[in-house]
Amino acid sequence: MPLKKNIKKVMVIGSGPIIIGQAAEFDYAGNQACKALKEKGLEVVLVNSNPATLMTDHAMADEIYIEPLTLETVMRIIEKEKPDSLLSTLGGQTGLTLSMELAKSGFLEKHNVQLLGANPETIDKAEDRQGFKDCLASINQPCIPSEVHTELDAAIKYAEEVLDYPVIIRPAFTLGGTGGGIAYNHDDMVEIASNGLHRSPIHQILVEKCITGWKEVEFEVMRDSAGNCIPICPMENIDPVGVHTGDSIVMAPTASLNKAEYEMLQNSALDIVNALGVEGGCNVQFALKPNSMDYAVIEVNPRVSRSSALASKASGYPIARVATLIAIGYTIPEITKSNPDGSLFRPSLDYTVVKFPRFPFDKFVYAKRDLGTQMKATGEVMAIGHNFEEAMMKSMRGAEIGVNSMRLKAFTTESDDDIRRRVGECTDQRIFAVYAAIYRGCMTHEEIYNVCKIIFSIYYLSFVVLVEQVVYHHNR
Repeated sequence: MPLKKNIKKVMVIGSGPIIIGQAAEFDYAGNQACKALKEKGLEVVLVNSNPATLMTDHAMADEIYIEPLTLETVMRIIEKEKPDSLLSTLGGQTGLTLSMELAKSGFLEKHNVQLLGANPETIDKAEDRQGFKDCLASINQPCIPSEVHTELDAAIKYAEEVLDYPVIIRPAFTLGGTGGGIAYNHDDMVEIASNGLHRSPIHQILVEKCITGWKEVEFEVMRDSAGNCIPICPMENIDPVGVHTGDSIVMAPTASLNKAEYEMLQNSALDIVNALGVEGGCNVQFALKPNSMDYAVIEVNPRVSRSSALASKASGYPIARVATLIAIGYTIPEITKSNPDGSLFRPSLDYTVVKFPRFPFDKFVYAKRDLGTQMKATGEVMAIGHNFEEAMMKSMRGAEIGVNSMRLKAFTTESDDDIRRRVGECTDQRIFAVYAAIYRGCMTHEEIYNVCKIIFSIYYLSFVVLVEQVVYHHNR
């Protein structure tokens, strides 16, 4: 269908300041959105509390409000500007939460403002933990054994009497895994569950069976209001389930999945997005048990997310732009037809992309380097190469961590026993420890996998080691 005739003035909610779990990728998405709206002749009102971004440049919108992203502020701006539409799926969790509060309170209906790209029912199904479980059950999609709780005592009882430790706590409607984590005992459970209930805007947590060691795979999917749905970019985390995807090294396209596994997860992602009724970009995260066809759905982000920016840059597909055009009434075939170079067709990657996270531990030297379900990375590097080895080495140099290869200087003086111990520690330096173990030959591939559950990268890192050894001996 063409552009909705009742859309003249659109308010766009930005993501606010750059914080852990919500960085410049949302400004990247917001810029695409504002440009797409302006190109279609629409008046744009932007609300964003972050002045240090291109999104708040006067060329991006007709009216710009650098104001706190609070319910009261957004209400006041809507009353003044009187937009007919609100676009909130490009401002991360901040924008999405605000728009849901406005919709559920009846404020948007009272002021004749329609919500674009974010049906409240769809958002609730994806973000509310119990609603998400019910939706998956209705389409026979497997999920990890879990239970939603709003009371601490009940959550502890379920963890200890039904699941047994360790368990994963996932708060509802939070960003970057904020308030979540892995509880290994009663004390951990009390601390993490209490914090999760406090952090969740709806005071809700999901207590989930811990399946650390499974592969984590993501699919970025695009869907329009007519039901047209296409997969954009498959991504595979090098670190297994248990490490937040923002802290994991990510590879696109997937490398360790066979054809049957790939098609199974891709079809599952499409079924989930259709069941939720998503209109726009959507990220679906899976856990896949190694050496089997068993999988489980971890979570779904029914909005442009951090992974969307990576998928967009990796594939060349303008996810935020297309999602914006879908929100104002266009379908994927219409968007593709109007694109002269045909780049909006399903992308095909004949190269390898590696995303390497950047951590702040060089400045916070006394902070714990342990990684878990709560994100700690403050940035990332994306590198493109003909293969994994090339892309990985490029990411090492681009990360500006003082190395030109995977040989971490701090590890050169450590003993083999120290390296074996570090391989078993889930920290930001584990990938360097794995490399060192392979380089020294102090651990077999099987021993490394049994300790850290890193699968395909062991094989590829062996080639990186071989290349470095050849280069080293050549230069001597």
